[in-house]
Amino acid sequence: MRRISTNYLVSMSSPTPDWSAISKRNARSVQTTIGWIFWDPGAVARYEALGLPAGGGYIASRAAPFSDAGPDALTEVFGSISPLGISLVFEVLKTRDNFMKFWDARNEAVLEGLKEFAPAILDPLIEFGPLLWNVVPKLPIENCRFAASHNTLSIQSDSVLSGWHAVNFVREWRGDVHWNITKEKKLSAGEASVLHNAWLGYEGDWLSLSRGNSQESIDASWKLLEERGLAAERVVTKEGLALRQEIEDETDTKTSLVWELVGQENSVRFAELFEPPCVDLLKRVDITAGPNYQPASRIH
Repeated sequence: MRRISTNYLVSMSSPTPDWSAISKRNARSVQTTIGWIFWDPGAVARYEALGLPAGGGYIASRAAPFSDAGPDALTEVFGSISPLGISLVFEVLKTRDNFMKFWDARNEAVLEGLKEFAPAILDPLIEFGPLLWNVVPKLPIENCRFAASHNTLSIQSDSVLSGWHAVNFVREWRGDVHWNITKEKKLSAGEASVLHNAWLGYEGDWLSLSRGNSQESIDASWKLLEERGLAAERVVTKEGLALRQEIEDETDTKTSLVWELVGQENSVRFAELFEPPCVDLLKRVDITAGPNYQPASRIH
């Protein structure tokens, strides 16, 4: 994450705050606070000890609260993750109790990793956990089934972990809102990944492939986009890029309620406290996964 410009700081602290801009800015720290664990060697080792490789452990640990809904429902709410990968995890684990073993393993890895790689984030998590949990019941979750599944499992007795799960709820709620907007635009998950890849400026089909999608499904997504005039000869058009930007802008606007409820002063404080340790966590992503990963943490 790059240093935020002075103008951006002013927009957060102005008498009439730009809540969409605040949402956009803090979303990066929310993503980074959570996303580093996806490739953390400590988490991966625990997943492998439980019988799944890194990708399967990611699916199992993240999906545990929603596991009773089954693979088809999880595929729908996860959006861009390979349906085959999701179904294979369910074939192996079968029961919620088995999924919860990965949830618990991730919790262990979160505490271990934060203390080692970003100790400056511990006190902010303790401070903001209760504040964010007070906001959670006020967020609309009628069409946010994945985030809603975390309500009964996310509050932990450990204050650091409770704060981390509060941030995670905000992340998953934003993800649900984002996918709802994407579906409103009549885009499939595959089409959305292709547009996202182009919007990020990544080469080829990197993003789609990184999420486990087959070349056949990616080719089908390109064909659908071309039929809609959103791509031509496997290049996303300006109309396609504009649509992807529209989705991003709407996501920032529709998720600004979190920060409006937190309040302007606390929203600014969140940015100031979380951004420095999130720089360290993003460096961990660069090391454990690579610089293309976790694009939501990066300014493009």
